[in-house]
Amino acid sequence: MDYKDTLHMMKTDFPMRGNLPQNEPGLQQRWNDLDLYNAVVAKNADKPTFILHDGPPYANGNLHTGHAMNKILKDFITRYRAMSGFNAVYIPGWDTHGLPIEQAVTNSGVNRKEKTVAEFRKICEEYAEKQVANQMEQFKRLGVWGDYEHAYLTLQKEYEAEQIKVFAKMVQNGLIYKGLKPVYWSPSSESALAEAEIEYYDKLSPSIYVAFAVRDGKGVLSGDEKFIIWTTTPWTIPVNMGIAVHPDFDYVVAECDGVKYVFEASFVDQLTTELGWNEVKILQTINGKELDRLEATHPLFDRVSLVTNSTHVTREAGTGIVHMAPAHGEDDFIVGQKYGLEIVSATDDKGIMTEATGPFAGQYYEKSNTAITDALEAAGALLKLEMIEHSYPHDWRTKKPIIFRATDQWFASIESIRSDLLDAIDNTDWIIPWGRVRLYNMIEGRGDWCISRQRVWGVPIPIFYAENKQPILDAELMNHIAELFRQHGSNVWFEREAKDLLPEGYTHPDSPNGVFTKETDIMDVWFDSGTSYNVIERAGLSYPADIYLEGSDQYRGWFNSSLITGVATHGQAPYKAVASHGFVLDGKGRKMSKSLGNTIEPAKLIKQYGADILRLWVASVDYQADVRISDEIIKQVAESYRKIRNTLRFLVGNVHDFNSVTDMVAIDDLAEVDVYMLTVYNRLLQDVRKGYETYDFASVYKRVLHFMSNELSSFYLDFTKDILYIEAKNDSRRRAVQTVLYTILVSITKLLAPILAHTTDELWQYIDGVEEESVFLATNDEYQSFANQEQIVTKWETFLNFREDVLKALEEARNQKVIGKSLEAQLDVYLHEDVRELIISEVNDFRQLLMVSGVTVHEQKQTDMEDFATAAIAVSEFDGVTCERCWNRYEASSMHNDEICERCANAMVADQAEA
Repeated sequence: MDYKDTLHMMKTDFPMRGNLPQNEPGLQQRWNDLDLYNAVVAKNADKPTFILHDGPPYANGNLHTGHAMNKILKDFITRYRAMSGFNAVYIPGWDTHGLPIEQAVTNSGVNRKEKTVAEFRKICEEYAEKQVANQMEQFKRLGVWGDYEHAYLTLQKEYEAEQIKVFAKMVQNGLIYKGLKPVYWSPSSESALAEAEIEYYDKLSPSIYVAFAVRDGKGVLSGDEKFIIWTTTPWTIPVNMGIAVHPDFDYVVAECDGVKYVFEASFVDQLTTELGWNEVKILQTINGKELDRLEATHPLFDRVSLVTNSTHVTREAGTGIVHMAPAHGEDDFIVGQKYGLEIVSATDDKGIMTEATGPFAGQYYEKSNTAITDALEAAGALLKLEMIEHSYPHDWRTKKPIIFRATDQWFASIESIRSDLLDAIDNTDWIIPWGRVRLYNMIEGRGDWCISRQRVWGVPIPIFYAENKQPILDAELMNHIAELFRQHGSNVWFEREAKDLLPEGYTHPDSPNGVFTKETDIMDVWFDSGTSYNVIERAGLSYPADIYLEGSDQYRGWFNSSLITGVATHGQAPYKAVASHGFVLDGKGRKMSKSLGNTIEPAKLIKQYGADILRLWVASVDYQADVRISDEIIKQVAESYRKIRNTLRFLVGNVHDFNSVTDMVAIDDLAEVDVYMLTVYNRLLQDVRKGYETYDFASVYKRVLHFMSNELSSFYLDFTKDILYIEAKNDSRRRAVQTVLYTILVSITKLLAPILAHTTDELWQYIDGVEEESVFLATNDEYQSFANQEQIVTKWETFLNFREDVLKALEEARNQKVIGKSLEAQLDVYLHEDVRELIISEVNDFRQLLMVSGVTVHEQKQTDMEDFATAAIAVSEFDGVTCERCWNRYEASSMHNDEICERCANAMVADQAEA
């Protein structure tokens, strides 16, 4: 007889291999057929809301791994919250305006000069929409669900209208103004930039020391001295209007190799070395206040450079005297205004030197450095020139250096609401504590926000100018424009004349002839995305959102701009909590770049491994810091996935004949080891739910993997095979074990669903007795405790320590050829006193729990026993007969016949009676 046919082996159609690249699209189609996202929303419609507001990725190009990590993290949160009884609406969005799209359209062959602004904008819109469609499909392939049918795009009419209403409210609150200020200016983009659009890279620059001869010492100086300044921007020297000294520093007049120079006292030794002086004699020490309003002569032109007092002067580098070009530095500008200095720009929009620079006009500003330093040398004013490498601000789009340049721009006042912004930061829950410090410091130290850009692809600034060229800051008029945008889109601003955009019959006292012009600048794209919380409100959800989650670069970007506009219009931040993630690096910790050839595209990984492997990788890393990804790392994650899938398959395969209604065993009728397993699982459930709710997904991954590998697979599933396969189908002990397995299977499938979205929903279809069509329509289990569970856990943890020692002893015996399989073993055990009573109590089936054929517990230690931490153990071969059905060894008297044991015989009889 083939006894194998009488065993109750695991049975399931749930495949061992996931074949995720092939199977996931079918599962996603099933989600579409079930309209699953909307079904979940409908199920939770009356539940409390939990809103993760999506920060819009830029609509240009394929997704990179940073995009994938961002969206997958968000998907973890929204799926978990939905399964925990929240109305977790998720509306994905896209940032669709800005320079990169303009450049992409131009690079595609569109001749911008042959198009009107409105025509060019229409082409940009079509390009952006194609990019959105492409990225949307890629996000869906990652398994990221959401209300894609109502996704928001910053180019949508409704969105633009609401953005203008935010702008109008800020105007109404007196927060918008136009002014001449130095701003970050990108010659490569021909536009002003915000602080958030600046990146710092190393740059090689000319470092020069320049002498400014005293013109009028006003009795403080003799008149034959020279002030020394240091700068790395020679191109600003032609528009120098003054020099600054600190009012509280001491300055020396020093005779250096026969020439009198003035500089800050602490720089004597440094300048002696830098400028190669041989003999230095200090003639005079003067306080900075005494130098105020003395006059020096510009080193290239016959004009005054006024000496000023300013506390922005430092002793960190240079000479303690600062060259000031008020059009090219914020501090210079402020001091220049105080002293009435002329504000003259050295460059035009493209970085070309202006007529104001005299002989240097027409040159690109960087190239003019050589001509200017040559002129300084010819004039005897250049004391030293060398090239230095230093960190310098660059345009984050073009990666080219920017300049500081005074231009007329529109600003949003930060100063007026700074204290409110700081309070809002303090009232926000920062998932990463340093995030609060970072944003707080940024807001505390930032100037007013330059919100105008000299581009065309964006939302126009809805300002009209009267005949006297003065801007009309009328919130009601702007709300009128908002409604025009809602009806026609913002292109109407460029398609119509100013008079056709104004309300019918509109008049203004500053335009007696009824003549108006309109602003041509557009808004900073950060203003676009920074007002995206209007999407939440338009969806009928309450402001603020529960959480914003974006990359760590968004402290200076979206977190920042959203905070400003949110506080300006609502009086509080648009988010209750903020989390951020780091950047994705390659396996060696290097930034990914096409030039290095180390980029890893999500599409390629999905094609090779499947989206669930990528999702599991996201769960496995500490996303709050920079993370690494490589083929080797993904292979390791794939191995973890295999272990998880095999464990789930074992669970579902061993409850194939279990009816969750009729076969479930009550908790009071379970064996103590079963209660222990349910207790351990419930502690896992508690920890994992806490991990989800604190956005600590790595702890979810680690806890689940540890539980599956240790308490479950290595212990409970290991020894219960002897029960599941061998006992009669309806044996009470077998049904008790199946009760534990089924309970864990259903619960852990739900618990893993936010991460392994495809795998768990596939598995759900193979679990008998579940009512929901999808795991995502199910609700997560709550933590459950059991009577005396602390004592039970203590006992069984002690037993597992003892079991570890037994496994070591068995391995030694196997290596010494004493036994082969563990079922051939006889254990003679002396339990150490501190564990004896704990382990013996109610742990009465050592043989089955330890998977050996015989265990004898001795009252005294035997001479052949080896000491371990919990016991002294001796292993020998069990001298008995092997049952051909269960493979346990028995004394001959326990055998039913020559082939099988009494236990197996009874099980077979019971099964036949049930048949």
